[in-house]
Amino acid sequence: MLQINDLSARVAGRLLIDHATLNLPSGTKAGLVGRNGAGKSTLFRVITGELASETGSVSIPRNLSIGQVAQEAPGTEESLLEIVLAGDSERSELLAAAETETDPMKIADIHTRLFDIDAHSAESRAASILAGLGFDEDAQARPASSFSGGWRMRVALAAVLFASPDILLLDEPTNYLDLEGTLWLESFVARYPHTVLLISHDRDVLNNAVTSIIHLDQKKLVFYRGDYDSFTRQRAEKMELLQKQNVKQADKRKHMEAFVARFRAKASKAKQAQSRLKALEKLGPLQAILEESVTPIVFPEPEKQPASPIIAMEKVSVGYQPGSPILSGLDLRIDTDDRIALLGQNGNGKSTFAKLLAERLQSEDGTVTKAPGLKVAYFAQHQIDDLRPDENAIEHVRRLMPDAAEPRVRARVAQMGLPRDKMETVADKLSGGEKARLLLGLATLHAPHLLILDEPTNHLDIEARESLIHALNDYPGAVVLISHDRHIVEATVDRLWLVRNGTVERFEGDLSEYKRLVLSGSKPGKADKSGSKKSQPADAVARAAPEPSLPKADLRRQTAEARDRLKPMKRKIDKFEAEMAKFQKVVAEVDGQLADPDIYRSDPNKVTELNRKRANAERSLRSAEEEWLALTAEYEQALGA
Repeated sequence: MLQINDLSARVAGRLLIDHATLNLPSGTKAGLVGRNGAGKSTLFRVITGELASETGSVSIPRNLSIGQVAQEAPGTEESLLEIVLAGDSERSELLAAAETETDPMKIADIHTRLFDIDAHSAESRAASILAGLGFDEDAQARPASSFSGGWRMRVALAAVLFASPDILLLDEPTNYLDLEGTLWLESFVARYPHTVLLISHDRDVLNNAVTSIIHLDQKKLVFYRGDYDSFTRQRAEKMELLQKQNVKQADKRKHMEAFVARFRAKASKAKQAQSRLKALEKLGPLQAILEESVTPIVFPEPEKQPASPIIAMEKVSVGYQPGSPILSGLDLRIDTDDRIALLGQNGNGKSTFAKLLAERLQSEDGTVTKAPGLKVAYFAQHQIDDLRPDENAIEHVRRLMPDAAEPRVRARVAQMGLPRDKMETVADKLSGGEKARLLLGLATLHAPHLLILDEPTNHLDIEARESLIHALNDYPGAVVLISHDRHIVEATVDRLWLVRNGTVERFEGDLSEYKRLVLSGSKPGKADKSGSKKSQPADAVARAAPEPSLPKADLRRQTAEARDRLKPMKRKIDKFEAEMAKFQKVVAEVDGQLADPDIYRSDPNKVTELNRKRANAERSLRSAEEEWLALTAEYEQALGA
């Protein structure tokens, strides 16, 4: 059990946690949420002992281990597999002791403990974790020094997951993962047998990986049972109740004050007036309701939309070295109203394709045709480092609008969603989320027709991500999005393109299907390389336009709202699909065994048992199919309503 009692913590003179208390039973999987800068990472530092608390204490049983991702990624000449295996320090120490120990009893104890911690399967478990995070067998044998910083952070994550600590602390682990890695990690955390405390701004991770939410709000820790969607409902109900209580208390206070004012001076009513005064004191102050508003993000609209297609490719190849293309055979088109998400593991070429669209890379072969006057905006997370550290947002914008009047420059900065007090703060002093807002604003300053976003959410909290979703749905131009955040993909795009095997293909299906394929280890299904409008995805959400006569921005907004509202139903549908797959597998396995003629002679009882097993599986399969059909029909009807 993790016990936090009357804890206060301060960083750089700023009080972030104030007399907070929390008890987490063993095995709890909790998401830690709160606005950027609220103190979530600070709480982790206090739990691990890296930061001393000002008051209170953190209590953890002595025999429990704590694990978190190392702040510095490994860059040694050791192979990835060796680094991950070394993450289990107990196993390493036992193996070393087994090599030198001479006492037979101690040797026996060592081997007994190695058996208890399942040391014999260590390599396969480590390899499985690395594979889930995107490293194939060849990559696992390579030295860590041959990988970039982002890939090394995956190795650091793999090491702590392999160590399997009793309390696992994960601070925004998806920031250096692609969508495929995020899906795998989400599944891993959901099955993790010990306590997990996870800081994340990814709604889908918080909905699928954890079973409770801890909200760091107003310097206190508030525990909620359920996933993130349940937390938002509970909190909304709590705020509404608090608002009603405050209204009642205010009315009661007003009535008492009026009585005291009328009768305080009258001898006949003096006792009653004094009684009312004491009652007023007992009422105490009204409880504060602090709902921090989030400044919206606004993308400027282009003055005139070009004719479709805005980009057309024919037999295009692109790479970084002549003669060694990363992508080839690209036959694609992008129209003015396209909303496209790029899927595929990191390293397959998603960013390469984005740079080709943004003219950061030139094609080697083939033809790229662009609409006359096409304006393209390109945002990549690493560009945050390109901001001028000693200039504020107004100065950054003024460089791009040298002839504009000062009020116009400031108005454009306001559209970026930066708080007013941050507009004149130098970039070096802005938070990661504020830098991301500034960079998004600079990239779209010239009102582009095509917006290319490569992992735009890494430094944005949940509320800021919702602002970005609204901005994208209101934006009238085309969007190409790369993101590991499924929520923003589902809420803003209607086409999925898969980057794999050295090319870009259209994926037939939705993200739920893609998730199942990724987690099953299967390769995604057939894809259409043309990228043409005739091959729209078979996604029910994409098909069901709420009101065909509405503007596209309103359609996207309504579809996103409908999808959010129907998420519980969609999870039930996914559950029944998984059950159907399980029972189908059982039937297939039994049929395979019954196809062996020898079994009827050698083991008739086994035949009877198999037939019974098959009948039960068939019965369960039919039941799951009926539930699935009914829910699917209801889901699609609701989306189309």
